[in-house]
Amino acid sequence: MCKLNPSASQEGHSALMSDIPMIDVSGLRRTDPAARAAVAAALGQACRQVGFFYVCGHGVPEPVHRGVFDAARRFFALPAAAKEALSIKRSPHNRGYVGFGTERLDEHAAPDRKEAFNIGLDLAADDPEILAGKPLRGVNLWPDLPGWRAAVCAYYDACMGLQLDIHRGFARDLGLAEEFFADKMDRPAAILRLLHYPGHAVPGGQELGAGEHTDYGNLTILATDGVAGLQVRRRDGVWLDAPHVPGAYVCNIGDCLMRWTNDIYVSTPHRVRQPVQERYSVAFFADANPDALVEALPSCLAPGEAPRYPPITSAEYLRLRLSATYDHLKPGAP
Repeated sequence: MCKLNPSASQEGHSALMSDIPMIDVSGLRRTDPAARAAVAAALGQACRQVGFFYVCGHGVPEPVHRGVFDAARRFFALPAAAKEALSIKRSPHNRGYVGFGTERLDEHAAPDRKEAFNIGLDLAADDPEILAGKPLRGVNLWPDLPGWRAAVCAYYDACMGLQLDIHRGFARDLGLAEEFFADKMDRPAAILRLLHYPGHAVPGGQELGAGEHTDYGNLTILATDGVAGLQVRRRDGVWLDAPHVPGAYVCNIGDCLMRWTNDIYVSTPHRVRQPVQERYSVAFFADANPDALVEALPSCLAPGEAPRYPPITSAEYLRLRLSATYDHLKPGAP
């Protein structure tokens, strides 16, 4: 079983132990059906309750983990002009650099105090889906840094394997065939996002690194550098700190999976406090294949119960959410 960070605060321990469970997902890769069923049940319980969970036994090699954080630090240390040359405004496919103040995840708060860089599924320019103009299918924008692309792609690929494992657990918990999500998540609109939050000069500053929000897609896999910041809102409205746990990732489900399960799984609001010292994190947003149809699963409907949401493709849903965040994606934008 995974262990908590012994240096975490007692308050953090209490919140983690009682509200955000730790799940060893290595059992999902075992041939023993009982082991897979046990992990699936733990995932299902977490998704029905707090909507967040830690995972260990994830299989991501430590050198790959270190490599992506090194890549993040190297990129964000570039001059502003070099980063802006790769601006997300150059891409209609949610790729590239997001500068400070560009995003406001909580529309009632100040702009987020963070910068980010988005990488999607690494497709060649002559990929048939790109040539056909499929939504959310485009080339990545790459900085001119030696070894950078290889390090980032290695981590993306590792997260791809992990999200497929976890989706097998979701499927089993929801009464579906374990491979139900496999052909809906094999060429996903997944985004790997490198994040940098500058340190705050005054301890106790009230600005938010990322405003209160829920995630858009199916599953988020978050790696942190040990600097505190992530907070999760419990169902009763109490905000919990989600402490860093060495060797573990913190995961949460998003609004698209909530739609798929007809609200049996519930996505949870969360935010990032502005840290006193600078903070790096890496989020993998496992959004489904663009053409995957998101509709209430039969196993999630009681007899005679109507779906709460109309069917929609993953691409249509993500474009709706992204256009609410980025001005250059709004209808009619130049």
